[in-house]
Order: sequence, then C-alpha cells, then structure tokens
Amino acid sequence: MSKMPSSTSNFSGLDCLATGTVLLDAEDRIQYVNPAAETLLGVSGALLVGGAVDQVFERSPELLTAIRAARSEQETVIEYELDVTLSGHPPIRVGCSVSPLEKPPHAVLVELRAIDPHLRIARLEQARLQQEANRELLRNLAHEIKNPLGGIRGAAQLLEHELPRESLREYTQVIIKESDRLQSLMERLLTPHRMPHYGAVNIHEVLERVRSLILAETPSVSLRRDYDVSLPAIRADAEQLIQAVLNIARNAVQAIPGSGHGHGQGEIVFRTRVARQVMLESRRYCLGMRVEIIDNGPGVPEDIREQIFYPLVSGREGGSGLGLAVAQTLIAQNHGTIDCESRPGHTVFSIFLPLPA
Repeated sequence: MSKMPSSTSNFSGLDCLATGTVLLDAEDRIQYVNPAAETLLGVSGALLVGGAVDQVFERSPELLTAIRAARSEQETVIEYELDVTLSGHPPIRVGCSVSPLEKPPHAVLVELRAIDPHLRIARLEQARLQQEANRELLRNLAHEIKNPLGGIRGAAQLLEHELPRESLREYTQVIIKESDRLQSLMERLLTPHRMPHYGAVNIHEVLERVRSLILAETPSVSLRRDYDVSLPAIRADAEQLIQAVLNIARNAVQAIPGSGHGHGQGEIVFRTRVARQVMLESRRYCLGMRVEIIDNGPGVPEDIREQIFYPLVSGREGGSGLGLAVAQTLIAQNHGTIDCESRPGHTVFSIFLPLPA
C-alpha cells in the first residue's frame, strides 16, 4: 500500500503533480483536490472538499466501483478508460488508479489522467482497417471453399441413392447437413453489403426498435434506458444501425449465463451521450454521439479481447463470430467507429457517430 505523511494538512507534494489527485478519508469524504484535478474536472476543489464521494460522483458508477474495490481488496485498482461526470458538467474520459493508503489511516488516493480522444479514435480506426483486411481475406477464402463444398454435397446425395441399406444413409445425411451448415456460413461471409440509404435518423427510435426485439426474444432480461433526449437526428441508414445494435445486444444477451434458455437474470443498459471533439474516418467532428450497450455478464474472455471484432472469433461455444464483425462493418459504413471495454460484471460496447454541424 502507498504511504503518505501522517499530517493531512500538508499536500504541497501533491500540488505539484500533473496528475489529477483526489484524497478520500476513512468515511469516503473528499479531503483534498489538487490543482491538476480542479483543471481536469472543471470545478474548484473548495466546492468538492468535505463532500461524500458517492454523492459528488454519483453519475460516475465505474469510478465508485473502483474505489469500493480498492478498499475491499486493499490493493491498487487501475481503470484504463472510464467516464467521470460531475453534476452540470459533461462526462470526461479518463484513466484512473485508486490506491488505499496506510497514512492517513484508511484513506484512499484517486489519481485521474485525461485521455486524448484523438489518439483513442485513431487507434480504433487503425484496428478497423486491419479487421477489414482480414474480412477481405476471409471472403476470398470463402470463395475458394464454396465450389468444392457444393461438390461434396452433390456426391453425398448421389451416394445416398446407391446405398443398399437405409441405416447407411444416416452417414450421408451427416455429410449433407454439415455441408449445408458450412454453405450457410460461406454465404454469410460472401453476402455483399448493400450501399447505405442515408436519411434523418433518431437514434432513440433505433434503440427502441432493438429493445422491443430483444425483450420479445428474451423477456427475462432487464433492458434499461439511459437516454440523452436532447440529441439531434443524425444522417445515417436506420436499418443498418438497427442491425448493428441488434447484433451487439444479442451478443450481450447470450453472454449472460442462462439467458439463452430464457432464464437470464442479467441487465442490459442502452445509454446515449454527446461526445466532443471526436475523430472519425480521419476527420475531426466538434460534436459526436456515443451510444453504449452495457451488460453485467461475465465479460469478454481476456484472451480474445483484442480480436472480438475479427470474423470467426467468438467467446461463446457454438458462436459463429460474425455478429460483431458485421456490426463493425455497418457502423463504419455510417462513418462511425465501435469500441469495447470489458471486465467481469461490466462490458461496454461504445458506438461513435458524427452529429450534424
């Protein structure tokens, strides 16, 4: 654990830090806010000191979760990206570390670092281009597989008619059915993407359409709304956005244990917010839209987190691994990007789309 001087009245060392620093006492009240944190949060520390952290940051559940985890585990908790929101202020994307202290007793030190949205979006764009190259490779491979696969199926049908015993035809039926399954997969890989039909789209109508479909399929899953109703209409293809969000939401439902059988106890949240100064397709937008699909499932397996948008990569047994890849392609056709952050109990798929100037 970290150590600090026993006298909590002297924070001159923290005043010099470029990292935003907030000190909490044993009762989780804010005891000190350094100048870098005041600049980052856009508020005077004098207005925060003495306030209960769960009230000051009541709109920042991820930060509060990290603080509780650091206290309960008595270890430093690091979050690379999360939103910090103060009442009356826009959300700020930050990285943070939360460390329990030995002195003062039971205190906690919260360090906040701003994340450059340009670098983050550039990283997402580079990943999208790489994944599109991989999809093109898979489409070419699917073309090569499709013709011999049809030959295998045809030969199995001819063989079935020549077999003398009915019991032997069970084997040819296995060949035919598995060939059909692979053929279906190849068709999904090869289906040409139609050109988008752009028009005025209310993102909340898109989300409500998806919500009704998900609840019809899995009524036991709770699907909560958290909308910024002030968001204007965007220029996009409504059907493509519906399909993209539906793929992500279905993926979330399937990730919740038992939900595939209609007995899921999980929660999914649809959230919309304004995103400022976003870079999409190498173009900077003063205002963008962030749509989040959040679930409380077990999280994306760590070994595939960097590849979840690649075709045929799935964390679920029996999954085709195409749903998220298709969603990313559809979002890209509407000039947006998609990202995922995941830990056990909290997975967020974020869609960024441009807002009209």
